[in-house]
Amino acid sequence: MGEPIDTLPALVRRAAHRWPDRIAWEFPETGDRLSFADIEVSTAAYARQLAALGVGPGDRVAVMLGNRPEFALSWLALGRLGAAMVPVNTGYRRHDATGILAHSQVRLAITEKAHLDLLATIQPDTTLEKIVDCADLSLTTKENSAEPAVVAETVANIQYTSGTTGAPKGCVLPQRYWTTLAASLVEHSPKITADDIILTAQPFHYIDPQWNVALSLLSGCKLVVLDRFHPRTFWADIERHRVTWFYCLGLMPKLLLEMPPARHDRKHVVRTVCASAIPTAIHRALEERFGVPWVEAFGMTETGADLRVFDDDHDHAVGTTCLGRPVPGKEAMVVDDADNPVPRGVTGELVLRGAGMMHGYFRDQEATAKAFRGGWFHTGDLVSMDTAGRVYYAGRTKDMIRRSGENIAALEVETVLAQHAGVRVAAVVPEPDDLRGEEVYAVVQLHDGVTHSPEELTRFCADRLAAFKVPRYWAYVDQMPLTPSERVAKKTLRETLRSTRRYDRARDEWVTP
Repeated sequence: MGEPIDTLPALVRRAAHRWPDRIAWEFPETGDRLSFADIEVSTAAYARQLAALGVGPGDRVAVMLGNRPEFALSWLALGRLGAAMVPVNTGYRRHDATGILAHSQVRLAITEKAHLDLLATIQPDTTLEKIVDCADLSLTTKENSAEPAVVAETVANIQYTSGTTGAPKGCVLPQRYWTTLAASLVEHSPKITADDIILTAQPFHYIDPQWNVALSLLSGCKLVVLDRFHPRTFWADIERHRVTWFYCLGLMPKLLLEMPPARHDRKHVVRTVCASAIPTAIHRALEERFGVPWVEAFGMTETGADLRVFDDDHDHAVGTTCLGRPVPGKEAMVVDDADNPVPRGVTGELVLRGAGMMHGYFRDQEATAKAFRGGWFHTGDLVSMDTAGRVYYAGRTKDMIRRSGENIAALEVETVLAQHAGVRVAAVVPEPDDLRGEEVYAVVQLHDGVTHSPEELTRFCADRLAAFKVPRYWAYVDQMPLTPSERVAKKTLRETLRSTRRYDRARDEWVTP
């Protein structure tokens, strides 16, 4: 029997043995092309250098890099050492970057020139001891040194997500999380093989490109990594690189459909496209335009691969809110407010359990216990299930905004606004938007006698938050509606906003309902 393929180092070793000279990763913007053997050699070299810097089992290392090979190599090298990567969104600024680094208690950060000053600025407010420029990590071969034992449950990531109410939470993801997710795509739909070429255009700090890396190592397929999503050239890249499968989410399908028709639209070898939250109104148009099935998938940072529309359900699911059925190894149930199962066809909360899920939220036992109560992970998503076991999305129970595929915790934006000297109370709510799904809408109650323009508050937020979190809409109220426990009564507030004048930052105008 061979080595169990349930850790990241095992994936790397197996791939290097089976397909040593085959190109594994290609980065068109940088010109980098790495074979599976290159990955094995490079991650070993990175691991030796990181060990020399004091990184060992149980340590947490921040990685703030764009879509370049050093990100994936650093992650795999940390996996060899039994250390956990803490990916940092490259759009983060002082407030959000400090929050993640301080909470995760990282000792070392790997970054690039563009982010050195930011990390140096926030370093005194964190446990960060050393900042390493990835350009200083060489691939020089050195003597082998003993590496610690790594098992499937060794933590690979502290992956922060705003998937639930409040500030971003760190999902403790074991190495088994990644191997299980990759295996679901190899063993079941879409059955990726070494003959496939897959592509990602999402930033590496998201989980999607990371599981693409694991998928490439497990299947032997080539992974093409774009620097980011470019709607105007994306489908041409699909044709040029002979891509057979890719995953997308958020605004990507809508933007692709809005591009002018081109010869690339059907001149490709894509066999299927996997996407999350495919807009129902354009699902059929996507398939007709590009001549390929678009299938829905549901997963979370906390849980990995959960639901997928398999081939047998494709025709039924097109243009509906169907999320598919549980992937093998996962169970799904729909429950009421008391966590009792509801009848088929009745809407309730989606709960999940099975292999390849997070251990819990880092340094937050209360949130972990609440999420996993009764032995099931509570997603906060409202769904129904039909008699065939297919799950249909109906909405969310969470106090968050989902803008262009980004999860934004309302509390995080409210926390920043509360730091402004002129703000007495701030509330943030989602505003429906045809293009981005939802936009961030901030409602502010200022201190008596104080005036601050939306432009000023926007600048205040932009200096502390990633651009996608900065509110687009602004409104002022004389008195914020409160609950008996002195929390903002957001349901009442939303009713008030129907007759409240607001400022639209994108159009630079005040709008009266």
